Amino acid sequence: MNTFKSYLKKRLQQSLPGRPAQRRMAPNPKNRKNAPRNYEPQHDDFRNSSVLVPLRDWNGELEIVLTLRTASINHGGQISFPGGGREGDETIEETALREAQEEIGLYPESVEVAGTLTSLYVGHSDNMVTPVVGFLNKPQKFTPNPNEVDEVFSVSLLELAGDNNRNLEEWDLRGVPYNVPYWSIHRVPLWGATAMILNELIELYREFIAAREKS
Repeated sequence: MNTFKSYLKKRLQQSLPGRPAQRRMAPNPKNRKNAPRNYEPQHDDFRNSSVLVPLRDWNGELEIVLTLRTASINHGGQISFPGGGREGDETIEETALREAQEEIGLYPESVEVAGTLTSLYVGHSDNMVTPVVGFLNKPQKFTPNPNEVDEVFSVSLLELAGDNNRNLEEWDLRGVPYNVPYWSIHRVPLWGATAMILNELIELYREFIAAREKS
């Protein structure tokens, strides 16, 4: 874990895989006549938001912590990272940590922030979402807020980096047929903006593994 942490801290200061990595997990309309989902803002008065991408070492295996959102809220029943809108003069990092504390009871003082991934604009909610990667430096029991989170679970980065759990299916999204890539790592598919954000991290993790194997 510490090795990847050190690698990632340096790597996040450099040019990132960015949009190409995100778009590899983006839903695409099956019919070319239909416009793809909007991931580029058309104005500059969008809402600034952030999510925390929490990583932890569990019995020697690096895992990412995810949430299943409560069915009654926006994006309900979907897998996501803890996060939300920026308030006042908060930094992006402060927003991510506050939201994680509110949603899953994460102790902000137990998180070592490594940096940020490429921001992703989510058109249907008009949010520019900046992912903040943080390493949990001590074990803790999560306490999900039932108004927002049904479940907190984790999955290994190594499992996500492989191809066995990646799938592609045709789904109907708001009346339009889309080819949707997703990870099958839970009873609910991991897709959409969360998958797009996560894929950039996975590509960095693959870089790390390749560099380690060469050394």
